[in-house]
Amino acid sequence: MSSHSLIRSAIVDLGSNSVRLVVFEGRERNPVIIFNEKATLRLGSGLDTTKRLNPKGVALAEGVFKRFYAVATTMGADPFVVLATAAVRDATDGQEFINKLQSWMPNVPIHILTGEQEADYAAAGVLCSISNADGVVADIGGGSMELVQLCGQQRFNAQTLPLGVIRLMDRSERKISKAKSIVTKDLKSVEWIEEVKKKNLYLVGGAFRAMAQLYMEYTSYPLSIVHYYTLPYEEAKRMVEWTIEKSKGGVNNIPIFIHKRLNDLPYAATVLGQLLARMRPEKIIFCAEGVREGWYMRNVVSEAACNQDPQEAAALDISERSGRVKEFPLALMQWTSNLFKNETVEMKRLRWNACLISDSGCHDHPAYRKEQSYLRILCMAGMAFDHPTRAFLALTTAMRYEAGIDEAFLSSAKKILTHKQFEQAIILGMAFRVAYTLSGNLPSLLLRTRLKVGKKKLTLYFSQHLDAVISDAVTRRLSRLGQLMGLETQLLSDEEEIKNKPS
Repeated sequence: MSSHSLIRSAIVDLGSNSVRLVVFEGRERNPVIIFNEKATLRLGSGLDTTKRLNPKGVALAEGVFKRFYAVATTMGADPFVVLATAAVRDATDGQEFINKLQSWMPNVPIHILTGEQEADYAAAGVLCSISNADGVVADIGGGSMELVQLCGQQRFNAQTLPLGVIRLMDRSERKISKAKSIVTKDLKSVEWIEEVKKKNLYLVGGAFRAMAQLYMEYTSYPLSIVHYYTLPYEEAKRMVEWTIEKSKGGVNNIPIFIHKRLNDLPYAATVLGQLLARMRPEKIIFCAEGVREGWYMRNVVSEAACNQDPQEAAALDISERSGRVKEFPLALMQWTSNLFKNETVEMKRLRWNACLISDSGCHDHPAYRKEQSYLRILCMAGMAFDHPTRAFLALTTAMRYEAGIDEAFLSSAKKILTHKQFEQAIILGMAFRVAYTLSGNLPSLLLRTRLKVGKKKLTLYFSQHLDAVISDAVTRRLSRLGQLMGLETQLLSDEEEIKNKPS
C-alpha cells in the first residue's frame, strides 16, 4: 500500500480579498489537502482610490498570520511559503506590510508575484487536474484577473488586468452598467483572445466558484462539486444573466458559504459576460485548482509524477489503498477487452480506471457496500475526475457490488450520464460481478476463462478441469449480463470450442 508518509508542504495564498493556508500531504500526482483555512481580510478594498492596503484588513492580519504560522510549522510543513498577489503588489505600502508579515512568520519565504507569475501558477493549477486543457484560463481575485492561454500543456500570452471583483467594484462606483463598460474597455487590450475563439474557458477564483455554487443550487444540479462543473456557451450566458438579475433584488435561501461573496457576484458575472462575448467559448469549466495547486506542482511534485495521467494516478492510488490483489485490475482489463464493440480511446481509459477501483469497497460492511462504494467514488475529494467520469465509475462500482438498476441512490448518475454512458457503466459493472464471482479475486483463475461477445451470444469459455468453479451464481450472473446486452448466454469449455469449430 502507498503512503503519503507525512511529508507535508504548505502555502499561504495572500490575495486582495482573502488569505488562505493550505497544507498538502505527500508528493503524489494529485494534491492531498489535509488542512485548508481561509480568513477574509479584503486588503484590496479601496486600493484603487487610496493606493494603500485596507487598514481594517491590515489590523486583522497579525492574528491570522501568526495562527497560520503556528499551524504549518507544528505540522512540519517543508517547503512552506507565502505568495502575495495583486493587492500587495500594487499598494504603495505593500512592502511595509510584507516586512511586518516577515516578523510574524520568521524564516518563511515571502514572494510578491508579478501578474505574469500569478497567471502562470494558475495555469499550472488547472493543468494539475485537467491535463488536456485547451483554451483560456481566467483567474479572478479581489484585485486582478489573470488570463493565460493553454494548448498542449503549454502556456502562452499570460496577461493581468485590474478586474478583480473588489477593484472593479471600486472603479465602477458599485454601478453594474459602468462596470460593464470598464470590463469591455480593459478586455480590448487582450489582442490574442481573438486566436482562441470557440475554445474552452477555464474559470478559477472564489467569486467564479461562488457563482457556480449558486447556479447549481438554482438548477438543482445533482452533484455539489464545483470543480469540473461544465456549461455550454448558451447556458453560461443564461447563468450570467440570472446572476446579475438576482443580485438586483437579493437572493433568498442562499447557502451560508456564499454569503460573504454575495456582493462580489454581479461583478464576477459582468466580467464573465464580457469574456463570453469576446471568446464565444464552446463551454466553460469551473476549476477549484489554481495558484496554490500550481505552486504544488512546480515545487513539490517530481517531474515523473507531473507527467502521470491525473485520472490514472487517482485510480491507482485508490487501488493501492483499498484493493486486495494488486494484479487483479490488469487481469480484469484483459478479461473485459471484448466487451464493447468499436471501443473508443476514452472508453478504454474509463474501463481501465474502473478496473483499478473495482475492489474499492471490499472492506465495507456487505449491507451498505453498494451505496457506500457508489458515494465514495462519486463524492471523493480528489480533483482528477470530471463529473461524468465520477458518475460512470461510481455506477460501475455500485453494479459490481450488486446494486439494482432502479436503486434510488443512483439517481445522480442517471442525471449526469447520457443514456449510452449509463448503459455502458451498468454492463461493465455486471461483467465485473461475473468476474469476481467466478475467480474469487484470483488473476490466474480469471485468465483461464474468456468472455466473448458475438452477434447473438455471450459466451464464457473456461479451461478444462475448471467445471468446479462454474457455480449457479456464475451462471445466473452471466445470464443477467447477457439480458442487459440483449444476448443469449452459454458456457463452453475450451475443449468444446475446439469440437464445435468447423474442420
